[in-house]
Amino acid sequence: MVGAVVSRLDLGYFVRPADEVGGPQPRVEPVLAYLVRRPEGLLLFDTGIGAADPETEAHYRPHRRPLAGALAVAGAAVDDVSLVVNCHLHFDHCGGNPLFAGRPILVRATELAAARAGGYTFPELVDFAGASYREVDGEVEVWPGVWLIPTPGHTAGHQSLVVRQPDGTVVLAGQAHDFASQFGSDELASRAAREGVAAPLPDYRPWVDRLLEFDPRRVLFAHDGAVWEPSGR
Repeated sequence: MVGAVVSRLDLGYFVRPADEVGGPQPRVEPVLAYLVRRPEGLLLFDTGIGAADPETEAHYRPHRRPLAGALAVAGAAVDDVSLVVNCHLHFDHCGGNPLFAGRPILVRATELAAARAGGYTFPELVDFAGASYREVDGEVEVWPGVWLIPTPGHTAGHQSLVVRQPDGTVVLAGQAHDFASQFGSDELASRAAREGVAAPLPDYRPWVDRLLEFDPRRVLFAHDGAVWEPSGR
């Protein structure tokens, strides 16, 4: 099996207001992207926080870390990236897309349609000069052992990336779950259902079963620095 190296990129953070987190305090959330090194090239999963209007800036108070600097820490440059994947097209995930004019950007057809319908993201981050989108549907094997899996929920067109490696599969889950603990809860609910535990059991996102079929060793997230790992390994 061809190996891959997955590097986490710190692209800053934003402050989610208390009324969005259901508590008395706001929450500071990281913005994380991932660089996948393969023999076929470098794949970048998400591109960071884009420029927003004054209202959005005041609402989320984002602190951006330049993508070029984050790539440099991982030993790469913007020009080295051969393929971009966005988990979805909200401004904190596609902000660096305009740096990749002429290079393919893989996105769900439903997600791109939503982004172009208005009131969803910032159009200049999506349809910039030289934008080259490859619209996908269903499951897609991007490179041998590298899969795009639809994981709708946060948005209808959300997708996650599965990277098979000799020492175990890594799932780049984006914002399929906000936190590793939420994925862990869904994994346990799935396990309980498979093991025949009597109802009632909690509902969980149905695509979790598909991700678990890849037997992931690690699941990584866009807004949580914690990593889900299966117990007993």
